[in-house]
Amino acid sequence: MTTAAIKLERRDRARTALQLLLRLAPPVVIIGLLWSLADGPGALALLAGANWLYLLLAFVAVNLQTIASAWRWHRVAARLDQHIPPAHAVAEYYVSQLVNQSLPGGVLGDAARAVRARHQAGLGIAARAVIIERLAGQLAMFGLLAVALAWALLTPGGLELPIGADQLWAGALVIFALLALAVLGWALARRYWRQQTGRSIATALFAKGAWIEQLPLAGVIVALNLLSFTLCALATGTTLDAEGIVVLVPLILCAMLIPTTVAGWGFREGAAAALFPLAGATAAAGFAASLAFGLVILAASLLGLFFLRQRPTAPENHGDRRD
Repeated sequence: MTTAAIKLERRDRARTALQLLLRLAPPVVIIGLLWSLADGPGALALLAGANWLYLLLAFVAVNLQTIASAWRWHRVAARLDQHIPPAHAVAEYYVSQLVNQSLPGGVLGDAARAVRARHQAGLGIAARAVIIERLAGQLAMFGLLAVALAWALLTPGGLELPIGADQLWAGALVIFALLALAVLGWALARRYWRQQTGRSIATALFAKGAWIEQLPLAGVIVALNLLSFTLCALATGTTLDAEGIVVLVPLILCAMLIPTTVAGWGFREGAAAALFPLAGATAAAGFAASLAFGLVILAASLLGLFFLRQRPTAPENHGDRRD
């Protein structure tokens, strides 16, 4: 290897390391700020005294959500003429969750899932199936959030925004998260709503009665997602009312979609600490509930190690077409 090649390789490694550092920095900085602004020791005490029964139930809910999401992928793929057996879909979904929990960005596991499934129909269709499955979940969550926000703001005695000086940082964090989500949503819409992908979305989610199976499935997955976080809040000592569950929890979970983080850490905790006071709880309670939720998701994703060792292979090979 020449000297120039060695220098180029070192430069690439340094650039990769810098990019990784920049992705890891936001969650570390946010959690560090929360430690001082949201009573980190108090949150840690709530987490240490968490009710293990509620955590176990949250763990079960997260796993049921993963299985239901894998089934949705199976059905979306079937609508695009890609055959993925349910058991194979569950195994691949757990592996992708494990990768998403381990690496920055939150989508690398899904990209790998598409690549590993390409043998059943070609990389183009495999990628669209994965994209549409993820997009369906985000649409369901945003749809619930829009309806719940309208209900909460129009109902007398609904949510009131915090105006105390000591909560200005929380409001700023919420505004930043919502703006980031708006930009992300616009970018996703421009990226995915192209001619071919648009037709695939219509085929997978709406055409020929697809919505009849997709709508209840989306409701079940969203409900399990909300349930798992609500159980983590209960485990750490906070009881959320119906309004808090359908308005605040989706906002907290949507903060995980911001790609400059690892598995949502940091932004999720910041959103929880900022929003829990709206439900009559403390910022420390939100911080603790979000930490518990993150740990439960991480524990559930470790099941992917079992499927990774099994190394599931494509059950059917139709060649590596690029549809």
